[in-house]
Amino acid sequence: MGRYLKTVTGAGGRPGAYELALDPKRHTLETAVEVAGLAERAGFDALFTPDLLSFNAQGTIGSQDSLTVMAALSLVTSHVGLISTVSTTFNHPFNLARQFGTLDHISNGRAAWNLVTSSIGEENYSSEDLPSPEQRYARAAESLDVINALYDSWGEGALGHDEEGHVRFDPTRVRPIDHKGAFFTVAGPLNIPPLPQRRPVQFVAGQSAAGLELAARYAEVVFTSLPTLDVALDFVSRLRARATELGRPEVLPLIMSSFHATFGATEAEALRLRSEKQEAIDLVAGRAVLEDMLGGIDLSDLPLDRPVPIERVPELGSVNRRRGRVEVFGRQVAEGLTLRELIIAAQDTGHWAPVGTPEQLADAVEERMDAGVLDVLSIGGIGDPVTHDLVVNGLLEELRRRGRLRRDRVGDTFRENLELPELP
Repeated sequence: MGRYLKTVTGAGGRPGAYELALDPKRHTLETAVEVAGLAERAGFDALFTPDLLSFNAQGTIGSQDSLTVMAALSLVTSHVGLISTVSTTFNHPFNLARQFGTLDHISNGRAAWNLVTSSIGEENYSSEDLPSPEQRYARAAESLDVINALYDSWGEGALGHDEEGHVRFDPTRVRPIDHKGAFFTVAGPLNIPPLPQRRPVQFVAGQSAAGLELAARYAEVVFTSLPTLDVALDFVSRLRARATELGRPEVLPLIMSSFHATFGATEAEALRLRSEKQEAIDLVAGRAVLEDMLGGIDLSDLPLDRPVPIERVPELGSVNRRRGRVEVFGRQVAEGLTLRELIIAAQDTGHWAPVGTPEQLADAVEERMDAGVLDVLSIGGIGDPVTHDLVVNGLLEELRRRGRLRRDRVGDTFRENLELPELP
């Protein structure tokens, strides 16, 4: 039947960090701790935290440092993986290697890094302009080369036990990396002990051509926006073809999709809930979201119920921020969607948004699994009791009944539970 599906959920929820910050008797990670417990009991494979480097008026958990959040959650969980989002554009690889290595140690081998190159935040890092996508991805690639070399700088037998059971450290088996590149000079070696997983699991978020190249070369899991099956088939075929050219194992990279599903106990209820959600959209705020998805263009002069002229979509090569999203929404503009329809679609920021009962949604998941474009499913909202029931007792239980989802974890580390091939 192929691989089993793996599942991820976000550690955010309501009340969020801003609301919790007002109560001196509560801490701002209280919701995250509750969701972490729910995820572990429900058998999710991992928790996920985003990260933002600019002011966020919505006050989501991404407003707090992602690595610190995961370090805290490592102490109240035992089994779930901990996927932390951190940018390479504004961080140094030696620091990243130490931080993720430390998270891997304190979680006993459950750390994972979702690498992003950032489309915002340069104003907070002494930079007037955001580097181009090509520059950001080149820096990301060099960062990964440095970080992987640092993790591998501890040779076999560098740390062990002698015949009497005492800890034995052999510094001659720890090698400097002596890296000198376009962005970094790093002597190494890494100054923390070898990791439980040897390396944290590597996620790469991205959709553009540069993002695809980075993912094909380095990622163990790719997190990307695949709103339709056709888009997914096109992206994954290009990604896997490039990964094969680079000599990657056949199963890598795994594909992770964010599941922005509308659940209902019946199909009619699900359709009604989607309709109510769409009718509640603030169209002015929604248009601003769409404008951001299309590279920051101005659509304020266009009528809501007519197609957006394709000439309004910028050329991909001219886009500095969110190039992958421009590609996704540019396709929808080319398909003739009206401005109103595009505003509605932009609420899910280009992610997969099916509608139906748990059984119907399980059919949709199976379709993508059978097509080879889905390995890891990210499902949010389990902190809400109704959503929790529909997801955990509905969708996930149905997928287990169909033999698509394991009932038990297969190992102690996140790498083992993802059933990844051995590192080279």
